[in-house]
Amino acid sequence: MYRLSVSRDFVAQHFLTVPDPGPEGEVHSHHFEVAVRLAGPDLNEYGYLVDIDAVDAALDELEARYRDALLNDLPEFEGKNPSVERFARLFGDRFVERIPTDVPTELTVRMWEDEDAWASHERPL
Repeated sequence: MYRLSVSRDFVAQHFLTVPDPGPEGEVHSHHFEVAVRLAGPDLNEYGYLVDIDAVDAALDELEARYRDALLNDLPEFEGKNPSVERFARLFGDRFVERIPTDVPTELTVRMWEDEDAWASHERPL
């Protein structure tokens, strides 16, 4: 199995919308780090799982979308609690729209909201 991972970091804001969220119910910032990991048993004709330039371009677009944003105000979070788990899945949704997925068979998105806590979402491609 081949694996390719690329990461980015950015600051974004959110507030939790669960009952009794405590201080997390107020707008606050996180220094998010996201790593996308693609995996698959084969390489393409050029010896790539996915061209790293394509992965970089997709991550550049997504970093620009989320950097300095209030996640609660974005359409993908409308009516939903913007947890780090949900953010990892939604980030992956947008990522796979931007890259070729004909060779990799799996995607994992791991999202840290600080130095100690992260969540991930895995999916077949």
